[in-house]
Amino acid sequence: MLFAKGSAQTSPLITCEPEAGVTNIKGDNPLIWPLFSLLQNSNHSWKVHLLATELQAKGLMQDLDEDQDKALFKRNFLLMNALFQLQDILLPEHWLQVKAMEIQIFNIIPSNLESSLREDDALREYYLNWVNYDTCPNIIREMLESFWSRYEDYIGTNPNLMHKDQALKVFDLNTDATNREVRRRWRKLALQWHPDRPDGNTAQFRKVCEAWQTLRENL
Repeated sequence: MLFAKGSAQTSPLITCEPEAGVTNIKGDNPLIWPLFSLLQNSNHSWKVHLLATELQAKGLMQDLDEDQDKALFKRNFLLMNALFQLQDILLPEHWLQVKAMEIQIFNIIPSNLESSLREDDALREYYLNWVNYDTCPNIIREMLESFWSRYEDYIGTNPNLMHKDQALKVFDLNTDATNREVRRRWRKLALQWHPDRPDGNTAQFRKVCEAWQTLRENL
């Protein structure tokens, strides 16, 4: 299973209101960056289930529920959530088309960008709302932490070695930086140094990921 310590199935005594604390979930969906790699390195469109298969092959995603129907729903939710977040990160330089059967990054922004965004407003709103994941906030947090651990192992980071002051220095931020400034800086630097970008740098990307793991704890 994906979870670091246990899943919703192995913690039957956990109870909570579905919406309690969901808006306080920290950080971005860690699937954003491996999805970016897959899309950036291909010149064809993808289907959601094929993206999932690739992530599973890399050891970054496994079954999320003992019930296979629920596992399929949760997998698709996480992927669509990450894709819509990535779409926002890439604008205005690139356009990420997010259709379940046709997902692709384009270097040319559509002339009808506003209408293209409005077309998916309902889906975007649904998949960016963690309430719709159908589980408790503490389980979502545990799941995301496990995802980050897997991704850190995959790219070779070691976040335990970085302190907050070091992390702020990597982000070129002051100690009074707001949560919004931290998140905005993280996304900008991660995209800038991502190794699949033309001017990317693997070592810098790892360092940025380490800094983010430190700073996100205080968001």
